[in-house]
Amino acid sequence: MLLVVLIFIAVTVAVELENDSIQETPTPNNNCVSNKRNGHNIKLKNNDQIPGYLSIYTIFQFIGILLILSVFLWLQVYRTGFGFSGTIKICNWHPLLMTITFVYLFANSILHFRNFRNTTKRKLKMQHAAIHSCIIIFGVLGIWTGLNSNLIANPPIPKFYSLHSWLGIITVIMFLSQFISGLISFLYPEIAMKYKEAVMPYHIIFGVLTFALSIVTSVLGFSEKIIFAVNQQHGHLPTEGLFLNCVGIVLIFYGALVVYILVKPKYKRSSKPDDGVTHNGATH
Repeated sequence: MLLVVLIFIAVTVAVELENDSIQETPTPNNNCVSNKRNGHNIKLKNNDQIPGYLSIYTIFQFIGILLILSVFLWLQVYRTGFGFSGTIKICNWHPLLMTITFVYLFANSILHFRNFRNTTKRKLKMQHAAIHSCIIIFGVLGIWTGLNSNLIANPPIPKFYSLHSWLGIITVIMFLSQFISGLISFLYPEIAMKYKEAVMPYHIIFGVLTFALSIVTSVLGFSEKIIFAVNQQHGHLPTEGLFLNCVGIVLIFYGALVVYILVKPKYKRSSKPDDGVTHNGATH
């Protein structure tokens, strides 16, 4: 059911992007087009309609959904599936939930300002914060399943002994710091504009670093999982190991694609008259 919801969201966003593209089609005798918002005519620059962006966004969404399906199939076929009893079945929720939250939803959240170019900056900020809230809720559940499976194992499995777990802790701390600082800096109305402008570039940089760290942590988690599986079931190594290695490569490519879209100046959302904080003439 959750996968169906994610696919529906991806399709909905694609339709919205297509509608934006239609709305922003330039006229032959004009360098810009008009869009009526809140009773006022606002001129939209032609560069808001970015050639090829819808295609690269479609690839981004396809790979993201493919990653989630691949992790689900791996855990269902090779790792005995999901459940709320038994160490392995409880633990299997951890990689799936963390892939959905700290990879897929995180990627969609940081690219949200690129996707909805006609939406007001205030609404984008609220939606950005809402997606991050969902990441925290489901991420906490994913972390709990990982820790709980270690506790109920016989004998109990030591916690926080691997590089994956260390980087996971750092990633979560960085993410929460970003979330709290973002709420205070950009959604709290009493903060002066000059402080918002000062914080914005650091918020973007640390956001990209946190996402990159989540990709590295996920790859290490897959490696840790497969190494542990090798010690338990040697006969599953060739097929499962190859499959999971391919998933890891796709995950790295996905992360690189997200960072590429995020840092490419051509894909930045240009300033609108009703925007608040901007950075070097382009919004977050």
